[in-house]
Amino acid sequence: MHDTEFSQLTSLNDIAVVALIAVLLGLAFMRMRQPPIVGYILAGLVLGPTGLGIIRQSHSIELLAEMGVLLLLFLIGMEISIRAFVLVLRPAVLIAAGQIATALLITVGFGVTLGWGYQQILLLGFVIAVSSTAVTLKILEEIDELRSETGRVAIGVMIAQDIAIVPMLIMAEAFGTDEGISPDTISLIVIAVGLLGLLIWYLGKPGKIRLPFTELIEDRPDIIVLAALAFCFAAAAGCSLFGMSPAYGAFIAGLIIANTTLRSEAIQVTQPVLSILIFVFFLSVGLLINLNFVINNLVLVISFAFGVVLLKTIINIFLIRATGMDWNIALPAGLCMAQIGEFSFVLAAVGLRNGVLNIDAYRLALSVIALSIVISPLWVSAARRFHDAALEGISDYRQALSETYGDELARLQEHTASIGRVSHRLRIHVRAARRALNRTRRQD
Repeated sequence: MHDTEFSQLTSLNDIAVVALIAVLLGLAFMRMRQPPIVGYILAGLVLGPTGLGIIRQSHSIELLAEMGVLLLLFLIGMEISIRAFVLVLRPAVLIAAGQIATALLITVGFGVTLGWGYQQILLLGFVIAVSSTAVTLKILEEIDELRSETGRVAIGVMIAQDIAIVPMLIMAEAFGTDEGISPDTISLIVIAVGLLGLLIWYLGKPGKIRLPFTELIEDRPDIIVLAALAFCFAAAAGCSLFGMSPAYGAFIAGLIIANTTLRSEAIQVTQPVLSILIFVFFLSVGLLINLNFVINNLVLVISFAFGVVLLKTIINIFLIRATGMDWNIALPAGLCMAQIGEFSFVLAAVGLRNGVLNIDAYRLALSVIALSIVISPLWVSAARRFHDAALEGISDYRQALSETYGDELARLQEHTASIGRVSHRLRIHVRAARRALNRTRRQD
């Protein structure tokens, strides 16, 4: 067997092993009533180049991750309704703007202390501000709020964030040039946002778009899948030619298909593809994480991840409440949007490629993004419990905590009381032993 044939066979064997272990871990987490994506990330982390080293080609992994982001966002775009977004346009835009502004303020504080440049401060602020559309949709589905007012608000904010990605990516690309944020960059941002606004306005009108070839491909699932993917890649390539992210072009393509007469059939036939893409994307995220960096900076990574998730939760709830929403909407919606999103991987990769982020900053960003997604099951559980408390008409935060975690607090009090009784008995025995020892000494 030739060397090339042997290497190809080895690569196929490696991929088979990684896929098998990732699926088994995904099933294990499903057995524990947790999202399988956590298992996919952990499988990639353990089996990647800095783990057991079964997969070593980092460049191939990056291409896999970029492809996963592109197609995943295309399918997410197909799931989103522009008309639902228009109904919550004002609060969604205000909340998204507040999220971005707050994230930038936080990174400015860190940047001034640590001596970061303004480009690094802006880029990391953008990375933190963006939430995960895929994870948010999953959480909303888990708590049965996808079609409710809570779901409409959260999805509206996600769409507003996705719109904000346009200037973010253009600015991130401009950071790597000698001119920086030049008048041409500002003009490109204005044109891109303006065109996107016109597209949303057009798609928000009543009625569905009927594509010219609809009659030819209706009731042909195989052709619909190929046509949808071809449209996705064409839109991605078109955005790339105009200096924008291909992933964003794929998202726009998904939004357009979502407003055509083929939407229902396209979503139905692409569901198996979506499952595969979710697997590929989150597995590649785990493969990209440098395990040595995480181990050497474990406290830093965990502190940043939990700090970001906690701060985003508090900020989200505050901003939603500030727009006049009720507590029973603000709390679950704020929890659902607490993690960092898929576009953040794209922003971090652009920053590394342009030299705005050094390798350590990139590894830290990647680790924090992945960990925020990994701990999202905790937020799913919290969202469920707080949602149940909110449905009972509880509007006070302390009362919500008490009602939500009442059983755990009761058990904790029981255990505390038991420990207190044991400690009291132990102190009695110790005092008795001391008295006996003292008597023995006096007798001697």
